[in-house]
Amino acid sequence: MQIRPLEATDLEAWVRMRQALWPYHSADELRADAERMLGGDAAPFLKIMTFVAEDDAGLCGFIEASLHPFADGCTTSPVGYIEGWYVAADLRGEGIGAKLVRAAENWARSEGCTEMASDAHADNELSRKAHKALGYKEKRPVVRFRKDL
Repeated sequence: MQIRPLEATDLEAWVRMRQALWPYHSADELRADAERMLGGDAAPFLKIMTFVAEDDAGLCGFIEASLHPFADGCTTSPVGYIEGWYVAADLRGEGIGAKLVRAAENWARSEGCTEMASDAHADNELSRKAHKALGYKEKRPVVRFRKDL
């Protein structure tokens, strides 16, 4: 198992994994976003970095980490932030996700960060459990509201 920075040749496999993680986004939207990031555009973040997990069969996971000027519950700036974190379902629980998170944390540390943040949907117990297993603490549950006007 190798954890390494994303390369342009990884685009197709990365987009497929992004679709598995974010099925509520269109394939075209996810591809355009991926191509933009590969081109060096980190907007709306200060910086963004993607690491992939690769085994003999190919890519099997990724983590997208960014630098935010601030994050809820954090007191420093910039803050490393996990934007997306995915491991193929049949390989979960084998430590691949932990290796991806460590790569993202090391990158954020090299960028001057002393804190790392992330988020998960309140009902995503698998994600919440994985975060806690890696030492992340829930800061405060957030419920967002909206209304059509």
